[in-house]
Parts: sequence; C-alpha cells; structure tokens
Amino acid sequence: MGSIVESIILGTIQGLTEFLPISSTAHLVMVPYLLSWNAPLLSSLTFDIALHVGTLIAVLAYFLKDTLRIISGFFRGLFKMNFNLDGETRLSGLVFIGTIPAAVLGVLFDKWVETKFRTPFVLAASMVIIGAFMWYSEVVAKKKKSTGNLSVKDALIVGLSQAVALVPGTSRSGITISSGLVLGYNREDAARFSFLLSIPVIAGAALVKLKVFVHGIPGNEIGPLVWGTLFSGIFGFLAIKYFMRYLQRHTLKAFVWYRLLFALVIILFVYII
Repeated sequence: MGSIVESIILGTIQGLTEFLPISSTAHLVMVPYLLSWNAPLLSSLTFDIALHVGTLIAVLAYFLKDTLRIISGFFRGLFKMNFNLDGETRLSGLVFIGTIPAAVLGVLFDKWVETKFRTPFVLAASMVIIGAFMWYSEVVAKKKKSTGNLSVKDALIVGLSQAVALVPGTSRSGITISSGLVLGYNREDAARFSFLLSIPVIAGAALVKLKVFVHGIPGNEIGPLVWGTLFSGIFGFLAIKYFMRYLQRHTLKAFVWYRLLFALVIILFVYII
C-alpha cells in the first residue's frame, strides 16, 4: 500500500511540474529524498516511463485537435514537399524543426546528463539560473507576436532552449516559454508552442526507453505504475488547462519566487541541516 500511495503522490507531482515552469526532475528527485522514500521502483526507469506516458496522454488530450491538425499538415506537407501550403502544414514543419535539437542532444547526452548532472547542487543552481532567465523574459517581453508569425529561426531558437532542459532543474516549459517571450511572442502562444513542442520529445523519450518492458513487469509493480500514470495524466491535464488560463492575466514571476524558494530548501536540507 505504501508504494501505491507514494506513486500516486509522485504521479501528481509529475503531472503538475512537467507543465508548470518549476522543473519536474527537481521535485521527483528531492521529494523522495526529503521524505526518505527508498522504494526501488520509485527511482526506476520503468516508473519514469510510466509517469511520462501519463503526461504525454495529458498534453495529447488537451491539444487533441491541434495535434491531429499538425499530424495531418505534416504528412500533407511531406507529400507535397512543401510546408508552406497553409497554417497547419507550416506549424507542423516548425514543430519538427524545433524538435530536432532536443532529439539529437537527448540521444547523445541523455545518459551522461542523468548520471553526472542529477545532483542537488545542479538542481539548485538550475532553479536559480533559469528562474533569473524567466524574470528577464518578462522584463523584456513585448508580447506582440503570435504563432502565426513564428519563423524558422525562432522555432529553432525555442527548440535549442528545449534541448537545454535536458539539464535537471531547468524546466522544459519554463525555458521554452521564456525564450518565446524574449523573441516577442505573447504568453499564451509562447506556452502553446512550448506544449506542442513537448509532445514529440516526451513521446520519443518514452519510446526510446520502452525496451525496459521487454522482460515484463513484476506483478507487484503493476498497481503502483498504473496509479502513477493515471494521476500523472489527470494532474498534467489540469496543470495545462489552468496554467493557460493563468497566463492570460499573469506573468511568470510568481513561479520565479517559487523556484528560488525551492532552491533554498535544497541548499538547507542537503548542505546545511
């Protein structure tokens, strides 16, 4: 029962923090550490995949129409060898371009980053540095452009920022939305493109790691995995829904303060207390 409760809590945390700009990795590493949870399943690759499948389902469900249009536009553009046929084919091409940096760097450096950078110091430093970038993006933001104005250059820049999110503690949504703001896009459209850009990356990461299921899953792990996936999906959907509404009237600055506070908690409990 304990592992099920823990998986539900971590699934909830994953769902919320994957899409809010506060870093899912930082929370999934530090919460078990602070609560002294040591169940092997919770830190396993299997559980990591299950939680990401939940958030993938969440973002696909929320952006279902957009996703279907982008997929349709991509194959239409591919068939015609022209990604400027209409808005949908163009956006599909831009999502593809924006995905390339994270896909390439993820394949090359994912294991290295996960082993070398997954430390409390890196988490705390990333929370502060990206928080500062988020604050800066709000200061300089012009918020005039929409995704209809999105250029290949801008898509690539946002894609490169998504690749930086490989570093634990960064937050994929935080750095990509902030990059969009720096480039002059309004918050809602910057967030929309950020979430659409996350779909192929989350799906690709899950697919690459699915080989872990080749040997099957022990019966005692099925329950925690199912509950973790379910709560990750539910709270991921809710996080996207209400975060998109929040951005209509509010800035990212509240999340900056949260990141700084969380970094302070890491420093206090790991290095001082």
